[in-house]
Amino acid sequence: MIDGADVINFDGHVVLPYRFGHKKKTLKTLKDVIALKFKTSESEGVIFHGEGQQGDYITLELKKAKLVLSLNLGSNQYGSIYGHTSVTTGSLLDDHHWHSVVIERHGRNINLTLDRHMQHFRINGEFDYLDLDYEITFGGMPFSGKPSSSSRKNFRGCMESIIYNTNNITDMARRKKLEPSHVGNLSFSCVEPHTVPVFFNATSYLEVPGRPNQDVFSISFQFRTWNPNGRLLFSNFAEGLGNVEIDLIEGKVSVHINVTGGKKNQIDIFSGECNEGIYFLKSPIAVIIEL
Repeated sequence: MIDGADVINFDGHVVLPYRFGHKKKTLKTLKDVIALKFKTSESEGVIFHGEGQQGDYITLELKKAKLVLSLNLGSNQYGSIYGHTSVTTGSLLDDHHWHSVVIERHGRNINLTLDRHMQHFRINGEFDYLDLDYEITFGGMPFSGKPSSSSRKNFRGCMESIIYNTNNITDMARRKKLEPSHVGNLSFSCVEPHTVPVFFNATSYLEVPGRPNQDVFSISFQFRTWNPNGRLLFSNFAEGLGNVEIDLIEGKVSVHINVTGGKKNQIDIFSGECNEGIYFLKSPIAVIIEL
C-alpha cells in the first residue's frame, strides 16, 4: 500500500463530485484544462464525467483498456448540428502502471496527451462553449436513473494530481472540501494488487525450477497479447516421460501433451480469438496432468 499526498484510491463504487457552487449551478467555459494520473488493473471504468441539460457532456473513460474521450458542445433537435465526438488513444492501460493524461480545450480545438503522446482534433458541431450543470464527477458517473449511466462501470484504481481548471481536486478531497458519494469508500492510499503482470518480448522467457518426485503436473496463468501465434509454456517431464506445450495458434489456445511410448495428444481448448489485447479469461488457464 502506497501513501501519497495527492493519491486517491477509488474502490469501483465511490464517486467524487466537484460541485460548481450554490450560486453557480451551471458552468460555461470556452477553455478547459484537465490533468491527472491514473493506474488500474481494470479494463473498463469512467474516470470523470460532466454533463449539461442542453446536451453538452465530457467523459473520459477506459474501454477495453484504451482511453476514450467523448465530448459534445451541443446538438440541435433537428439533427442539422451533431456535436458528438469521440477519440480513442493508448492500449493495455490496465497494467497497473501510472499513466498521465492532459486535456486542453480551446473552443472546438482539443489537445489530448497520454503519457507525453499528444493527439490534436476538432470537436464536431458549431458551438464553442461547454455548458455543464451542477458538477463534474471523478471516479464514475452520478446515479441519475438513466440506463446509460448504470451500464457504465465506475473507475477502480488510483488517481493522483487531479487538476480541473486550476482547482486541485485531490487536495480539496483530502481537506474534506469535497463530499464523496455515500456508496463505496474513498481512501488516500493506493492499494497494490496481489499479482503483478510480467511483459515478454519475442526473445524473452521465464524459467522456473521443476518439482521432482511429483506424479502431477499443474500450472495456471492468465495472459493477453495482440499476436496470433506464440508459445505460452513448455515443460519436459522427469525421467524422459515426455513434455507438455501450450501454444497460441492463429489466435486459439492449443495444449500438446507428448508422452514417451504413447500417442501425441493435441487439445484445442478455446475456439474464440485470444489475441485481442485483453485478458480473455476471468479465470486463469489451468492444466493438470497425472503421470
